[in-house]
Amino acid sequence: MKKEIAEKTNLHPRNPHRFGYDFERLIAVYPDLKKFVAVNAHQIETIDFSNPEAVKALNRALLISEYAIQNWDIPKNYLCPPIPGRADYLHYIADLLGETNENEIPFGNSVCGLDIGTGANGIYPIIGNAVYDWSFVATDIDAVALENVISIIEANPKLNDAISLQQQMNPRFIFKDIIQPEDKFAFTICNPPFHASAEEAAKGSLRKINNLENKKPLKPTLNFGGQNAELWCEGGELAFVTQMIYESSKYPMQVLWFTTLVSKESNLFNLHKILNKVNAAAVKTIDMAQGQKNSRFIAWSFLSENQRKSWKF
Repeated sequence: MKKEIAEKTNLHPRNPHRFGYDFERLIAVYPDLKKFVAVNAHQIETIDFSNPEAVKALNRALLISEYAIQNWDIPKNYLCPPIPGRADYLHYIADLLGETNENEIPFGNSVCGLDIGTGANGIYPIIGNAVYDWSFVATDIDAVALENVISIIEANPKLNDAISLQQQMNPRFIFKDIIQPEDKFAFTICNPPFHASAEEAAKGSLRKINNLENKKPLKPTLNFGGQNAELWCEGGELAFVTQMIYESSKYPMQVLWFTTLVSKESNLFNLHKILNKVNAAAVKTIDMAQGQKNSRFIAWSFLSENQRKSWKF
């Protein structure tokens, strides 16, 4: 007899995934998921999270049931995002925006976010638009990834006016040539590449797989998917976010909150030093947790408190 899953109280209070996966409901909206679902040793229904096809099927079902997104797909070997964690990041950004809006979360397409490295999955704009009706500019250096997001948008016409795409033609830059003089963004959002090399990325993926259900050690393989630009860059996460901070200082009045995930807690000290160096007016570290994994993102603004409170969404 299968057990009920306890509420995941470490997820954001508005996150619908706090209550685990209702596989009966998910299979009802996406029957192909059924072949991947089994009862584990703890008598809980689950999937094999080391199987990329199973994870993709789960994502498709979640996007249909919670976010009214049909025909979502990604090419082979591209990053398949964990939707509960991605949703959490957006809910905490909503709270951040609410703090400067008389404690009311702003809804509507006049709230525009800039997604740095949207990948082939486009998950942040998809969820942000479904939950808060926000609009997005989504960027990536990978033309194939952006072509796939176009396919997702075409399969879901309600996204047509909500998401615009822009390719970063120069991989040395993050905001340069993306943020235009007339642009104003309520926030930026980013899941940066956190490995420093392809070898390190492969080891990280292997460790993640072998931690699931105490599986026997596997040969190194990027079973979790992900292209080079999604998983690693020279200098790793610290170098990428450092570049992001320095570039952000060139657009101080055009973005209310710059934000990025920081996977390695040990990087926070150096990043806060750099934020102090570029004279950020406000800096926040916001802790999150998914399952047994702790995560966080940093947010910074060059606007004074009065300027932030007078921001027009």
